[in-house]
Amino acid sequence: MYDISTRKRALALVEQGRSLNSVSRETGISRATIRSWQDRLEPLPSITTPAPGPPADNQAYAYLLGLYLGDGCVSAHPRGTGYYLRIACADAWPGLIQLCREAIAKVRPGIGVFALQKEGYAMVTSYYRHWPHLFPQHGPGKKHDRLIAVEPWQQEIVDAHPWEFIRGLVHSDGCRITNWTTRLVRGETKRYEYPRYFFTNLSTDIRQLYTDTLDKVGVSWKQANANNISVARKASVALMDTHVGPKH
Repeated sequence: MYDISTRKRALALVEQGRSLNSVSRETGISRATIRSWQDRLEPLPSITTPAPGPPADNQAYAYLLGLYLGDGCVSAHPRGTGYYLRIACADAWPGLIQLCREAIAKVRPGIGVFALQKEGYAMVTSYYRHWPHLFPQHGPGKKHDRLIAVEPWQQEIVDAHPWEFIRGLVHSDGCRITNWTTRLVRGETKRYEYPRYFFTNLSTDIRQLYTDTLDKVGVSWKQANANNISVARKASVALMDTHVGPKH
């Protein structure tokens, strides 16, 4: 027999993504026993996860929503005990990986967050029974092959924190680059450089969410091509620099 605190600790380790073998070695509890705790139809009250509720931090949620729509997914645990939120973050931007981890921790305090290293990127991952409640855009297939629409409560959060939402989208599927051009000035060819923001996403709905929010904060944009939104006007780039900035 094991007390509640022992069961709670073992299951918490599993929910962080640890293997049964790893948890068994650390706790001294057999794999079969840990699995039986996972498979209980009626989990003990003191080891159940929190009931679904609103995000604990709306500002962090607006940013995390942008990251999720760009490079995130929600997938079911193989045993059907809950869900994994996964956000892909390129190794080139270690600051982004940290910001993503911090946002998840603020949205659902006390839930484990870890990064699984892949080739060229880290998959920031967190297990929670109710991620689909917080990300109702979750569904089968790729996002650009299905309707993506935010719920009214999500729109209220985006309206309250538009720049965090924009920043999450740009940090996932956008970039800040420096373009250049040449002009003939008094017979002399001169080179001019200017910064520019791009956001690229295959989903028409997600691009619409991005441009609608840009409109609300007074940022001018253009459709650069079928899947690409450009922000190039000096005043708009200055706004983006103030509230978004380049990834790091």
